[in-house]
Amino acid sequence: MKITDVRLRKVNNQDTRMKALVSVTFDESFVIHDLRVIDGNNGLFVAMPSKRTPDGEFRDIAHPINSDMRQHVQEEVMRVYEETADAEEAAEQASEPTVESDPAEDEETKENIDEENAPDSNTAQEENVKNEDSPEVSEDTAEENK
Repeated sequence: MKITDVRLRKVNNQDTRMKALVSVTFDESFVIHDLRVIDGNNGLFVAMPSKRTPDGEFRDIAHPINSDMRQHVQEEVMRVYEETADAEEAAEQASEPTVESDPAEDEETKENIDEENAPDSNTAQEENVKNEDSPEVSEDTAEENK
């Protein structure tokens, strides 16, 4: 049997070990729903759909009969899970605003800022002339004159 489709729905709940629900289609004619990607003690693994029995145990509803098929299902589901995680990460990075700048523009902007902040020699000279022509009156002197 060939796996012809794997559909994965990520679970975004941080409080659970279940990371995704999965449906796997075989030979475009048979689908098994509710496989789960679980974050176990030894890493991620694929759990088969199961139900709880009256005595509290879980029994698989559907499962591979041999280890080769189990490994094949595990590999395909994990491949899709990792691709989905990579795609989500890329989408998050793409949605973050990025500012690209041209180094030449940066240098030009720096020069413009430096020019704006630099004292204008004519203005500085005019201020000195005004200060020389007009007597400086301090607050103390102004109060003494009253």
